[in-house]
Amino acid sequence: MTTAAQTWSYPLGLFDAFGIELEYMIVDRDTLDVRPICDELFRTAAGADTSDVEPDGPDGVVSWSNELALHVVELKTQRPIASLDGLADAFQDHVQRIDALLEPMNARLLPTAMHPWMDPLTETKLWPHEYNDIYRTYDRIFGCRGHGWGNLQSTHINLPFSNDDEFGRLHAALRLVLPLLPAIAASSPIIDGDWSPIACHRMEVYRTNSQRVPMMAGLVVPEPVFTRTQYEHDILGALYEQMRPLDPEGILRHEFANARGAMARFDRGAIEVRVLDIQECPRADLAIAALVIELVRAIVAERWMSYEDQKHIATETLHDVLLDTIRYADRTRIRERALLDALGIQQSLVWAADLWSTVLDQVMPDHPVWTPVLRRMLKAGTLANRIGSCIRRFPTKQELRALYGELADCLHNGELFRVP
Repeated sequence: MTTAAQTWSYPLGLFDAFGIELEYMIVDRDTLDVRPICDELFRTAAGADTSDVEPDGPDGVVSWSNELALHVVELKTQRPIASLDGLADAFQDHVQRIDALLEPMNARLLPTAMHPWMDPLTETKLWPHEYNDIYRTYDRIFGCRGHGWGNLQSTHINLPFSNDDEFGRLHAALRLVLPLLPAIAASSPIIDGDWSPIACHRMEVYRTNSQRVPMMAGLVVPEPVFTRTQYEHDILGALYEQMRPLDPEGILRHEFANARGAMARFDRGAIEVRVLDIQECPRADLAIAALVIELVRAIVAERWMSYEDQKHIATETLHDVLLDTIRYADRTRIRERALLDALGIQQSLVWAADLWSTVLDQVMPDHPVWTPVLRRMLKAGTLANRIGSCIRRFPTKQELRALYGELADCLHNGELFRVP
């Protein structure tokens, strides 16, 4: 079981510790429509207006934070943790505590990466309190009342590095892993009340939400840069230059403005992975996070391909694979030779579901908690395809409400959705 605070010496090295963030929607208990009341939730929990809640005090494991949209709450590890073991239980406890606070407001938490019928143009309300100048600036430049801003929830993994060499190796490995993540984590096949042929619609809207400043998200898969100096010049410097005419005050001139799927946070000594859709309960999210971390660890250790060879795989190649997994998830056919070589897969073509099963067998074949959960999840398919198998192409609002009510129950009870 995860326990409270561990004392760390900084900077943290590769795989010394991890950070996890889980984002959920607040919705009406009866209608499941979004409820922009995150500030009311925090006020009830803390007794005052705040953007962060530490329910168990400064030594607790999990805290709560706001996001750009007022109907979203983020649960996150308060500090780095040495192991994911027991963390799902800690997150699950906080999910239920939040649900208990929301019940008198006739609200509850809802999982999955996109609300199935929210109209973000009319229903998005931005966080109006602390950091509002940042949110207002985003809104002024990009118009944040759209699906790519006001309707998307994800799981973030933070992985530390202590020096330039560790940063380069970690960044190289994450570039290779990012295109495969929707194939295990897609959970957003419903948009505007209809089924979409795109399994990971959150990433589809995310990758295009900042086109006014192309350097903000780039191709989502980061460019092949492997030192801090190069990163700050080629990525952050170019981004800030593109932003300058739109943000002359420099409000967004910060590392957080970089929206790539793996974004370097040199201020934290970590890289944050942002491509994972949120799942139906913390146990599913933490199982996926555990597998992703072990795959990254194996690539960093050069298990199948040298670091030098990893660095030469083109961003455009990886981006093409990402576009396929965004659309097809675990039903994607992976045939890119360089990527398959980087994972030690000999076949010329492999289904993404089979690829992840092979990865599990190679990097985490016998974890007593995560391996059995992952085997069940991989056999059942991504949450996106499980959701899609339950509905018609043009479902009614009543059908969607019943389906997403079941998903909300899964979140509250910590259960997998339609997984035998």
